[in-house]
Amino acid sequence: MILETQRLSKVYSVGQEKIPALRGVDFHASAGDFIVINGPSGSGKSTFLNLIACVDRHSEGEVLIEGQATSKLSENQLAELRKRKIGLVFQSFNLIPVLSAYENVEYPLLLLGVNSSERQRRVMGLLEEVGIKDLAKRRPDELSGGQRQRVAIARSLVTEPKLVLADEPTANLDSETGKQVMSIMRRLNEDHKVAFLVVTHDPVVTQYAERTVKIRDGQLTEENSHVVAYSAA
Repeated sequence: MILETQRLSKVYSVGQEKIPALRGVDFHASAGDFIVINGPSGSGKSTFLNLIACVDRHSEGEVLIEGQATSKLSENQLAELRKRKIGLVFQSFNLIPVLSAYENVEYPLLLLGVNSSERQRRVMGLLEEVGIKDLAKRRPDELSGGQRQRVAIARSLVTEPKLVLADEPTANLDSETGKQVMSIMRRLNEDHKVAFLVVTHDPVVTQYAERTVKIRDGQLTEENSHVVAYSAA
């Protein structure tokens, strides 16, 4: 099992008031899963993602990555876990504007000290997989929204993580480009056997899920698992 949460809860303090954002969530994901968590704004989606990504600390319960309890790790250990085991895809792409597409994908490997020949192999391989190998030298401002998200997807996989977390990956894209991006993510999920957890309020994204989970008022409800046909982009 790649990911497990046990009675996971998060409570925020606003003055004297305690606001529960997540309430005792049990959840799991295995290698190769493609899971979509769907819910309205304020339902707890982002809180859940932040706790799994280890960028926020939970109030109660536990997050386990490959059986390792994250509550027992120091901040440095959590940073190392994120670098090696978790890939992130953001709504706003979060690319470094002064770097080329190639350099944006390469950057996480520089942080890990990967040698230059291995960096080149991985980066060019993934840029080819997402269909923008010929745009490797372009900076983000020279790319369309869909192309930027493809760079972000390649970057999320370049460290060969166990889990990719995607936060509203189609929110800044038109509907057709969003479908193309989701098809790419689904294909990479199958090819690389990496677990994908996609948080969204876009009902179209649900069509690509193997498992669909609804979140409302900080609680998760699993829908029926299903597989929907998709076209590779």
